[in-house]
Order: sequence, then C-alpha cells, then structure tokens
Amino acid sequence: MEEKIIDTRAIYAGRVVRLDVHQVELPNGVQGRREILTHPGAVAIVALDDEQHVLLVRQFRLAANQVMLEIPAGTREPGEDIFVCAERELREETGQRPLKLEHLGGFFVAPGYTTEYIHLFLAEGYEPAPLTMDADEQISVERVPLREALAMIDDGRIIDGKSAVGLLRVARRLSLV
Repeated sequence: MEEKIIDTRAIYAGRVVRLDVHQVELPNGVQGRREILTHPGAVAIVALDDEQHVLLVRQFRLAANQVMLEIPAGTREPGEDIFVCAERELREETGQRPLKLEHLGGFFVAPGYTTEYIHLFLAEGYEPAPLTMDADEQISVERVPLREALAMIDDGRIIDGKSAVGLLRVARRLSLV
C-alpha cells in the first residue's frame, strides 16, 4: 500500500513549516499528487495540580480567527528532546515548571497533509519558574477544574484537537471517563 515519490517540487519554506508537492506512484501504477506540509513536531502539556485543576491558556488563533482556550503547547526546536521542549513550553506559556513530567504518547494532527506529530505530556504538580514568553504571543493563563475542562470539550468552549485529546487521555488515566 506504500506510495513511491517520483518527483518533489518545493513550494514554500518558512520559519516553521515547508510545503512540498509530491508526484507519487501507487502500487497499482496509478499516479497522484500529494501536497505535504512538513512540520518539526510539537508538544502539548496537561498541567495538573493536587486539587485536579489544569492550567489552560487563552490566546487568539489567526487560522481559526478566534480566541481559543487550550492546554499549553508549542513547536519543537530542531533536535530538541521532547521532555526539554515540554518543560520549556510550560514555563514560557504558564510560568510554571513541572515537578513530574510523563509522556502520554502522541498523535498525528492531520496525516493526510502534514507531518506534524504532537507529543502529549502529563505534568503532575508544578512550581513557579517563568521563562520569557515569545514576543509574538499574548497569552492569559486560567486554572480550571479538570472536570470542568472536560465539560468544556462537550459544550464547545474547548475546540482544538490537542486539548481534547490531551485532557481526555488524562481523564481516562485517572478513571474519570
């Protein structure tokens, strides 16, 4: 079932992503075209405290053209260890350092057109240790009971995939769903 790349044409190379158009040949000899957005990958963190509250970040997302409530997340630097990235992103976006960081697996965001893979983490406990936020981000942090965050998925207040998957994985781990 694998496809063979016959030709690749670079369309765009930016700071974070690259867009290529691939001419492919399927096992049955039929040729097709695939537009692939190459992304270095990312991390997303469910930061949970002793009272089962999670840290969520509120920020404007231009692609969605709205302010969204999400779990903290960010893009990996080239060659960056995923645990190092998760700690850095949590500190940059929430000002908190995880006391215990557990990898919960991950998922491809949209494998039909992008290589982006998000590694999910559970941060059990955290302490103040802020890092400077990226200059092009405006983020506010909210502490929300985990059960309320789960209700926010159901009622449409949390609508991004990484947050839904991360929160639901943690809830399943804690036998809440």
